[in-house]
Amino acid sequence: MSAQFSHTLKKEKKAARTVNWSPPAAAPNVQRELAAVIALKARKSVEQEDESADKHMTVTEANGGPDPQAGVVCKLQERDDIGRIELVQKLARENCQFLQTDRKDPEKAEHQDDDVPMVQVKEQGRSVLVLKKAAGCGPAPNSGSAESEARYVVVSGTPEKILEHLLNDLHLAEVQHKETATLLDDFLLTYTVFMTTDDLCQALLRHYSAKRHQGEEESSDVPCRKRKVLHLVSQWIALYKDWLHEDEQSKVFLKTIYRNVLDDVYEYPILEKELKEFQKILGMHRRHTVDEYSPQRKNKALFHQFSLKENWLQHRGTVAETEEIFCHVYVTEHSYVSVRAKVSSTAQEILKVVAERLERAEQDLALVAITFSGEKHEFQPNDLAISKSLEASGRMYVYRKDLADTLNPFAENEESQLRSTRILGMNTWDVALELMSFDWSLFNSIHEQELIYFTFGRQGSGAHAVNLSLLLQRCNEVQLWVATEILLCSPLGKRVQLLKKFIKIAAHCKAQQNLNSFFAIVMGLNTASVSRLSQTWEKIPGKFKKLFSELESLTDPSLNHKAYRDAFKKMKPPKIPFMPLLLKDVTFIHEGNKTFLDNLVNFEKLHMIADTVRTLRHCRANQFGSDVCPKEQQELKSYVNHLYVIDSQQALFALSQRLEPRA
Repeated sequence: MSAQFSHTLKKEKKAARTVNWSPPAAAPNVQRELAAVIALKARKSVEQEDESADKHMTVTEANGGPDPQAGVVCKLQERDDIGRIELVQKLARENCQFLQTDRKDPEKAEHQDDDVPMVQVKEQGRSVLVLKKAAGCGPAPNSGSAESEARYVVVSGTPEKILEHLLNDLHLAEVQHKETATLLDDFLLTYTVFMTTDDLCQALLRHYSAKRHQGEEESSDVPCRKRKVLHLVSQWIALYKDWLHEDEQSKVFLKTIYRNVLDDVYEYPILEKELKEFQKILGMHRRHTVDEYSPQRKNKALFHQFSLKENWLQHRGTVAETEEIFCHVYVTEHSYVSVRAKVSSTAQEILKVVAERLERAEQDLALVAITFSGEKHEFQPNDLAISKSLEASGRMYVYRKDLADTLNPFAENEESQLRSTRILGMNTWDVALELMSFDWSLFNSIHEQELIYFTFGRQGSGAHAVNLSLLLQRCNEVQLWVATEILLCSPLGKRVQLLKKFIKIAAHCKAQQNLNSFFAIVMGLNTASVSRLSQTWEKIPGKFKKLFSELESLTDPSLNHKAYRDAFKKMKPPKIPFMPLLLKDVTFIHEGNKTFLDNLVNFEKLHMIADTVRTLRHCRANQFGSDVCPKEQQELKSYVNHLYVIDSQQALFALSQRLEPRA
């Protein structure tokens, strides 16, 4: 038996779409009355049948049985469960006919996952969107409760349908529903994986300017749709910030959509709030009224003003001028001074930093580039010393001018005595604090999107992961620095003191929640060249051995670094995670899951990646306040900022064997 409601279903001119629904959630407020009527009529009809039988509903054409080739088919399990998904709302607006049937497909019943209801949208026989009910959301027991509405999250889909679903699900309240806000953030963080920025811009312009949207659209829905697009654009700008400065496509898109808002604000005054928000974002200070946007007034003058005052879009120098890298200025074949400098730095600026670090007179030194073929080129003071191709083609060395034909070895014994004396006189808490300050400046500059680019390795991604690469390189250099300082210290007594000092610095880094340097120091102490110094470790007092054992336990990799993860969760921001492990988590998700499933974007995978990437946001919820370094601390600051390291494990091991030869 079937209960038929008298509605007319409009035949679609295009190819048929099929929606498999099992089961959806309670209807939203705008469709609550319709859902109640349908459920009531269905219930009255079903009461005459066997109440123990399972029911499902099918939306078909009005003049016959279910014909998936003729119109739109929607199967709804559980007769009272008519959901909030946009497609059902659209069918209701188009006066679909609802038929009640008594049987359900036994094959589907066997494979149906009752715990995770799924929704599959098809167009022309091809799946374009798959949704599932969010955990903890069920049918609404109380029709008036907003929290009772079931929510659906994207499992997979085409880029266009994911964006369409996102815009449909957005509402214009100041606080979005948790699942909607998460979907928006997931999409904005990961869209570069499955579509270009130009594709996104064009899709947003189409949604904003479309005359109709999914069939007949009420006039009141038009400004609502436009506002949703503008809200998404605002969130996109807020998330990417300075990244959009260098993207020409983004700049053209923002100009275009701004002109569209200018054109529409007279017809839809409600857009004035969004217009002012755009003016604020784009650096426009003049306040306009709706009358100024009337059709009688041309907006050419306003757009000209926008072009002149686009402070937000002002060109602030090319990436080559503003990008910072770690510049390695080699002192010997295997040791260098690490200098954080801009690509536009001159040879004189770099030489000044190196001279200060080595405590040498700047006028006595020269900066020389040596290619791997042996050719030498001495930099002039105003030459741009840093080149992206330099690292691949050769190295930068510092020479003493009176020894121009040979590298200056800087006698290891004399230098090591002075070096160990300097660091032993430094306060361990202050050293850890300077490490935190330096690492935080790098960590705070990392954009969340850098982890996406770094993991997926898109073409040109190197230019989009600069800050992340710097922090990873810094972690490696701190590890080498620890080993270098210990192995260049010849006297056993001072080497023992130095070992104790590094253990204390590691403990302070943990206390200051700088887990990146903490791991680097512990790994430096555990390198083969240092850990084999049995005579040195034997003289370490028991309390320091116990402290180091406790610190080591935090770096234990067993059970997927459970000790570290548990301790890190308890730490409140600001804090710096161990970045290599965070990248490992993102990479494991990437390698263990396909990006595309049946030609659909695997959005569940992208959600997991975005959720891991949001760790950065949590760690930076509060900012680290680094005080201005007093003059007496400038030497310490320079020491920590420009580490002297030996980057060859073979050279380090040779030093270790020289200090404590094998028995």
